Amino acid sequence: MGRLLRYAIAAHEWRHRRAFEAAADHPVSAQMRVLRRLLGDNADTAFGREHAFAAGATPAEFARRVPIGDYEAFRPWVARIVAGERRVLTAETPFMFTATSGTTGEPKLVPVTASWAGVMAALMRLWTVHALRDHPAMLDGHVLAMVSPAVEGVTPGGLPYGAMTGLTFQRLPWPIRRRHAVPYAAALIRDHETRYFVAARLALARSISSIGMPNPSTLLRLADTAARRATALVRAVHDGTLGVDHVEPTTHAGVSAGELRAALAAGLAPDPRRAAALARVVEGHGRLVLGECWPDLSLVACWLGGSAGIQARHLDAHFGPRVARRDLGLVASEGRLTIPVDDHSAAGVLAVHANFFEFVPEEAIEEATPRTLLAHELEVGRRYYVIVTGGNGLYRYDLNDIVEVQGFHRRTPKVAFVRKGRDMVNITGEKLHLNHVLHAVRAAERATGLGVWQFRLVPDVETSRYDLLVELPRPAADGRALADFVAAFDHGLGDVNMEYACKRGSARLQRPRLFVMRAGWSERLCRADFARGRREAQHKWSPIAPAWDDASRAEVVRCVDEPAEVPS
Repeated sequence: MGRLLRYAIAAHEWRHRRAFEAAADHPVSAQMRVLRRLLGDNADTAFGREHAFAAGATPAEFARRVPIGDYEAFRPWVARIVAGERRVLTAETPFMFTATSGTTGEPKLVPVTASWAGVMAALMRLWTVHALRDHPAMLDGHVLAMVSPAVEGVTPGGLPYGAMTGLTFQRLPWPIRRRHAVPYAAALIRDHETRYFVAARLALARSISSIGMPNPSTLLRLADTAARRATALVRAVHDGTLGVDHVEPTTHAGVSAGELRAALAAGLAPDPRRAAALARVVEGHGRLVLGECWPDLSLVACWLGGSAGIQARHLDAHFGPRVARRDLGLVASEGRLTIPVDDHSAAGVLAVHANFFEFVPEEAIEEATPRTLLAHELEVGRRYYVIVTGGNGLYRYDLNDIVEVQGFHRRTPKVAFVRKGRDMVNITGEKLHLNHVLHAVRAAERATGLGVWQFRLVPDVETSRYDLLVELPRPAADGRALADFVAAFDHGLGDVNMEYACKRGSARLQRPRLFVMRAGWSERLCRADFARGRREAQHKWSPIAPAWDDASRAEVVRCVDEPAEVPS
């Protein structure tokens, strides 16, 4: 069956792969075709008319007519679509939105048209074709993937919004979708712990040959669930049960609890032989180790760049070095931008035949009108902000992602995600913006009566948590107030960032730690910057930092959380 499926995919995707390789050979002409198509198709939209779209426009003319903008620049246009207006950003009417956290408390709603969704699905299939080339056995068994619901809500105008992962899963070809060990119905389970248990139970009953989960934290959580609940999982496989008493669907699942349970339990039967094999893994290792449960596993596909790459290293404890890793590409709610073609690298080939790209050198992003570079002008080893124009109606859209060029595929750059850009930090997909952090600090002040003189948020990627460093104008009266401050800060982040709330609910993010700093800490750091030559008039305090600095480690008075120690 696996061989037939490989042949079918290769035959079906031959034309798309040929177009991808041709574009990689000629990125300049490929990019011109994409730009002219997008501008020509959408010239008679509200946005196109206001910005004088022309099918024959050059990149320079396009840049003069359309300013670079983040999501907040597009929010008023999206609001018109939500209200029911047609031909706002795209000539084709969107049928849904993908949703993710914005820089304010309101989520970002990205329009999805049928043609754009088709292009994104084709790019995912291209990734599969390249992975099959190097790992022909990856579809011989079952595929393990966990996604979020394709529909998480409905706008006042009646259009649904949800996760791109769920939408992509639903649009996979049936021969591939039926080989997934965990059905889409698992995404509709409301409770996080139940969802992970059910996913582990269904996957452990199968022979898994490949795993595809963008964020390695999801796979680490699944491995933790298998280890903690090994006895219940083995018993469920033995008895042919789901292993849980109740499954509550998400609000917009569209199914009852009984219907959801029936969909998840369909086809289950007692399997004493498989249960015995799992029991031997527990006997030999003291827990269920996923890599030992799936000896035919040949590929784990997840993000390998940025903070996700740090977490991906922890997968070695569960799968060892024998299982290859491949990056899934630079993928966001705003679209898929790259196709990785090599193992053990975060870099992917720019999809120059599908999106129009511009880039701003990292050091030039604060300029009032930074000059942009085109894909063929990038240099190996340099870092850039990504500006993308796509069929979803986002034109010259600033992703606020920093990428590094790590080589070329034919004549097209291969880029790897490095980190989020200005005023943003990320560990496992939550993308905290400074606005979110400010809201949470102020909420914690109101909840506890503690005032904050200065603060700084630092990600601890290794432990999947944030460290909040605070300088108080006066000492806290007792430790209870500080503990309440941490709890209120944590709650405040979840209030304004839906992804943070989701990651905390599923335990992929741990509760923040609070570090109380000595009085005068922030002033001493500033003066040290001045001593190194930074002009005082141009100095700007950094409320978000990528890592601890040595001077701050020496300034800690108290840590509120366990373990109560300063990071080394």
